Formats: sequence, C-alpha cells, structure tokens
Amino acid sequence: MQTIIIGVTGGIAAYKSAQLVSDLVKKGYDVHVLMSANAKKFIAPLTFETLTKHNVVEMFDEKVLYHVGHISLAKKADAFMIVPATANVIGKIANGIADDMLTTTFMACTCKKLIAPAMNSEMYNNAIVQRNINELRKYGVTIVEPIVGRLACEDVGVGKLADIDTLINALEQELWTDKCLEGKKILISAGPTQEAIDPVRFISNHSSGKMGFAIAKMAHRCGAEVTLVAGPNNLSPIDGINYLQVISANEMYEVVKKLASETDIIVKAAAVADFRPKEVFSTKIKKGADSMMLELESTIDILAYIGSVKKDKQLVCGFAMETENLIEHAKEKLVKKNLDLIVANDLTEDGAGFAVDSNKVTVITSDSVDEWELMSKEDVAYKLCQKFATMLGGK
Repeated sequence: MQTIIIGVTGGIAAYKSAQLVSDLVKKGYDVHVLMSANAKKFIAPLTFETLTKHNVVEMFDEKVLYHVGHISLAKKADAFMIVPATANVIGKIANGIADDMLTTTFMACTCKKLIAPAMNSEMYNNAIVQRNINELRKYGVTIVEPIVGRLACEDVGVGKLADIDTLINALEQELWTDKCLEGKKILISAGPTQEAIDPVRFISNHSSGKMGFAIAKMAHRCGAEVTLVAGPNNLSPIDGINYLQVISANEMYEVVKKLASETDIIVKAAAVADFRPKEVFSTKIKKGADSMMLELESTIDILAYIGSVKKDKQLVCGFAMETENLIEHAKEKLVKKNLDLIVANDLTEDGAGFAVDSNKVTVITSDSVDEWELMSKEDVAYKLCQKFATMLGGK
C-alpha cells in the first residue's frame, strides 16, 4: 500500500480536499493529512481523521513527538500533494521557510511532490507568485495548474482548483513506475462518430469512448507520447496528452491519415460508423409520412487503410465488438486488415458492453488467442500497454 500525504492550506477550496482524500482512500492508498492553522478555519480536522483513520498531527503533538513526527511521516511517504496550495504556502516553500508541521514535513520528504494552487486570478498571475511557482518547478515539484472558473470572490478567471479527477491522475502519474513505453509515440482513436442526416439528426452508436481514453491514460503513464483522436464524448480531458476532437468518420480518417506515419503504435479503439447518409439535407427534414427512406453509403475503412500503409516496425491494434462467433470474426478481421493484434469482446457478456467501466476481452495475434478475465478498462489498458512493449521488442 502506497502512502500519500495531503497538505491542506487555508483557502476556500479546502473543502474539496475532503473529496480527494475520500477518493484516494477508496482506491486503496494510505492517506495522511496535514493542515495549516488557517485551513482549520475552513474545514475541521475531524473530517479528515474520520476519512483516513489517522490523526491530523500538530507540530508539537506529544503522541508523535518521540518519533519526530515530521521526519517519521516524511520517510514513509510515496507522494506529498498540497491541495489547495495558497500563495502563502507556495512562497514559504519556494524560499525554504518551514514553520509548521505541513511545511516542515514537505521539506523533509524525498518522495514525489505536487502542488495544486488555488487563489484569486490577480494573485495567481502576480509576478512574485509565478516566480515562486517556477522556482518550485526547478526543484522538481509538479504543479497541477488551476483552471478557469468562477472564484469565491465572484470573479471569473484562472485560479480555480483543478478538478478531482485531474488531481488524482496527476498524483498517480507521479507514482507510476512502469515506463515500458518510454520514448514511443502512440496514436489512439476513441468514441463514436456522428454522421449527419440533416442539421438536427445524425447516425451514431452507443460507444462512450471509455476504452480508448483508458488506453491513452495508461500509455501516458507508461511513458509514451500520446495522441488521442476522439469522436463526440462526455469524458474528462487527460492532462499530458495531445487531444484532437472530431465528429465524423471522414474527419477521423483525415486526422489519422496525417499522423499515422509518425507513430510507433496505432490503436483503433473507436467505434466508427460503417455507413453514412448518401445525401445530407441542408435543412431539417419535416415530419410527414409515417415512414421515410434513407439511402446510406459506406464510410472510409480507417483500420483497413492503416493496415495497408503500416511500416515494418509499426504496431497496429484493432478492436472487434461482436454479438456472435467472436473469435472467428476477430481472426478474420486480423488477417483482412493486416493487423498485429486485435482486441475482441462480446457485447452480450456482462460487464463488457458500451459505457461501462469494465471489460472482458480476448487478445488475438497471428499465433495466439489469450482470453483475459473481467477487469476494469484501466487494467485492460495497462495490460495492453505491456503487450505492446513486448511485441515491439520483437520487431
């Protein structure tokens, strides 16, 4: 179990750190919380003690003084993140000031360190604050940038604490040690496409994009330079990757075609529409008769194109979602489209359909059929990254 210290300082965003701590505990981390004196004016230590089952330690707490609390906790920590980080604590740390349990422990830690600023826009953009942030970067501290939004002072601008998913992703990125795809470029497609009928209607499918996004996330953690090309979706952006939004199959094709030759690994996880309306109406089709005829034509087969132009040392991975004859159809697709491997799953299997967080896949190559147990899509994605690394080693 990895140990994480969360430092909470005195800003209105301090209440969000409770959700962060709760989520980290649920993910299996051993979480300890240190609070500045002003943080306790915004949120009670009891909240964190209840969530973590650890005391919020004071600088001269008799219960830990014998062990020199800030040193003993610093030695066991795998990561220390200050959420939210005020201009005050940023300035103190950047200038070597350690005058409470939080800053003293931060100075004593040799683990991964992250700071998530949250403050008024004018304060955040102040040259002195920016200088201090840049100084921390020089010392290897990861800065989780604030976002634009409505602030406590009712201004709208940069300075709002990054959302919880972004904070957790940044933390886990720092904790991740397997860099099996270091130095590799990977191009991933995800989500559905939308093929317009008229200005109001379109043809699409139930794909959420979760599998492709999971692969992008885990490939980034494994050290790859990631480009994610995604159709319409409701998923949160992933920090650290190149994200390109498209709508139609033709748009996705044009982007993939442009980037394909520059990458080491291509993963086509998108559920691209096979057909589109032959005619796209410029105005809304009005309801009239009880039925209507819509003539369709095939879209460009992006995966077949990639298979036909791939280079010798490129790895191309396709996906096959079936409702019957899974292995047979997937093997046919593997050969027909000149793929190195294909990830097949049965839509009728529990936990393996659209829009869920789990998947049950069979990974097929020219000489193997490997059925994986039901697991989270992130776990599937990580195993795929390891598979890619192994296969590239043999190319």
